[in-house]
Amino acid sequence: MPITRTALLDLPIIETNTESGSWGNAVNNGLTSYLDIAIAGMSTLTGSNFSGSPNYELTLANTLGNASASNIIFSSAQYATIKVSSLNANSNLICPSSARSYRIINADATYSLTVKASGQTGVSIAAGSTATVIFNGTDYVASGVQASATLTSGAIIKGNGTTFVTPATAGTDYVAPGTTSTFTALQNFAGTSSVLSSSFINSTEVTTIVATSVPATLNYDVTTQSVLFYTTDAAANWIRSSSGTPLNTSLAIGRSVTVALLATQGGTPYYNTVLQVDGSVVTPKYQGGIAWAAGNANSIDAYVYTIIKTANATFTVLASQTRFA
Repeated sequence: MPITRTALLDLPIIETNTESGSWGNAVNNGLTSYLDIAIAGMSTLTGSNFSGSPNYELTLANTLGNASASNIIFSSAQYATIKVSSLNANSNLICPSSARSYRIINADATYSLTVKASGQTGVSIAAGSTATVIFNGTDYVASGVQASATLTSGAIIKGNGTTFVTPATAGTDYVAPGTTSTFTALQNFAGTSSVLSSSFINSTEVTTIVATSVPATLNYDVTTQSVLFYTTDAAANWIRSSSGTPLNTSLAIGRSVTVALLATQGGTPYYNTVLQVDGSVVTPKYQGGIAWAAGNANSIDAYVYTIIKTANATFTVLASQTRFA
């Protein structure tokens, strides 16, 4: 056979001294045109190119140029860039299992596009995002991502190598400016030796208000609130203990947490007599160096505890009692 083809892009290899009088078409249509789209070409697809429901899919395949035509169509797998828009649902783009990369532009305003090899899971690209994906020998994985101008200004979109985070998950992996966000994992703000890591114009703390007296054993879960406020007059002295997830588990060595207890006092005042952390008694270091021996009548006593983990299951506690009346 005078013409053979490359394994990856199906480009023609013309044997010497063959194709007399027709080699120009074979080269122009089968080689030059395909190199052009493989390096700089963009295929523009819409939802009408995807078939099936609810799993809308389109399979890209290598097309072959010949002496009569290049056969380059919208679904030719040789394109360098694939742009999709006007999708009908979340859709799948199945690409050849060959060691190459694609730049994918998901210009749809609503639906995601998953780029994958046949039978694999691939990379999910959010609506309004652009990504570079590459075949790793088994499936397509993320190489890079950027948010398009249609996303919220200043938003940071982050990929994990398999799935791209969609704009709907603000507060999990990125913060959209002006959006209330809730983080459920520890967030580390490192800063540098010359720049502090955070700056707050204003901030709030969660306060749990309980319309009873302070119980005889007060179990304080530091993962629930920063301030615990009992609004009924205390009726007895109490032991203050931590509960919930052990503090030894949730607090790393060299870290501290500060919590406050607000105890309402009547004519006969009471106070915190014993302090425990994870069920073990800890003698705190008192503000002013003197342990309190009573509460303050007809007031609110504010107890503030700064708990510092200095080693495994070892804590230093700085404690203060302040009267507000």
